[in-house]
Amino acid sequence: MLLKGKTNKNNSIKHMKLTRTQREKVTALLLVLPALVFLIGLIAYPLIQVLFDGFQFKNLVNVNVSGFAGLDNFKEVILNEHFFKALKNTIIWTVFSVLGEYILGMFTAILLNQKVKGIGIFRVLVIIPWLVPIIVAGMTWSWMLNPDYGIVNFLMIKTGIIETAIYWLGEQNTALFTIVIVNIWRSFPFFTISILAALQAIPFDISEAASIDGAGIISRFFKITLPQLKSVSIALITIHVIWTAINFDFIWIMTQGGPYYSTETLPLMIYRYAMKEYNIGAASALASMIMMVMTVIFVFYYAQKSKMESND
Repeated sequence: MLLKGKTNKNNSIKHMKLTRTQREKVTALLLVLPALVFLIGLIAYPLIQVLFDGFQFKNLVNVNVSGFAGLDNFKEVILNEHFFKALKNTIIWTVFSVLGEYILGMFTAILLNQKVKGIGIFRVLVIIPWLVPIIVAGMTWSWMLNPDYGIVNFLMIKTGIIETAIYWLGEQNTALFTIVIVNIWRSFPFFTISILAALQAIPFDISEAASIDGAGIISRFFKITLPQLKSVSIALITIHVIWTAINFDFIWIMTQGGPYYSTETLPLMIYRYAMKEYNIGAASALASMIMMVMTVIFVFYYAQKSKMESND
């Protein structure tokens, strides 16, 4: 009986031991756990809180403002006199910024893909705007565009492009256009480096064979090069549409949404609701609306990516 009891005990201990695969899974889980807790604390929980607050009356300075709001916060946002202006500005800012970044990035990537002596130096120089911190780039361009002492107006007057200095960031008809141009200058190197890497992965034999068959440069670009860049192009455009649409700091540094809301975008409206009016409910409602749009864009990208993978 004693021997039988020891055998049963040994068998139970043996069964309690984990297999090698199970131990590896447990170890992996323990290693990932800190990062998982970090992501839940800094991303998942705030995200859920924003979605929840969007349906609540909530004010940072007035604790008496509380309770379930239903769709009232969303109505308040949509009925705001500056909402559709900010929506229009956001679309213009996003579309023209990403379009300019992609075209300029494609052009410079093709130039930097040529086998020319010293091309490595230009590849290093082209990435400098992307490395400049946003606050430094924004403040520097604000000084350069100043109508009194800015170098941009000075050079344009000297070359005869304009007759008098223009307040590029202070006039309603030029402010948004100006920050779009500056944003393209800062962000196109990311497109350049990404497209350049994709270009270098395209076999040279394909283009050479097409050239021998009589295809010109433009024909080779649209029929050979561009289709090969479809995957990286969709990824870059999707990422930058999301990044640009939710960008706050660059516009705030340069214009703070002015003059007279001519550069006001939806992220700036969120900031004004939350930090100027302390209306967390309305700010969360607007943020939730933006997240819904970003989710749709991401789903569209994922569907296109899956479609391309299935075709391959």
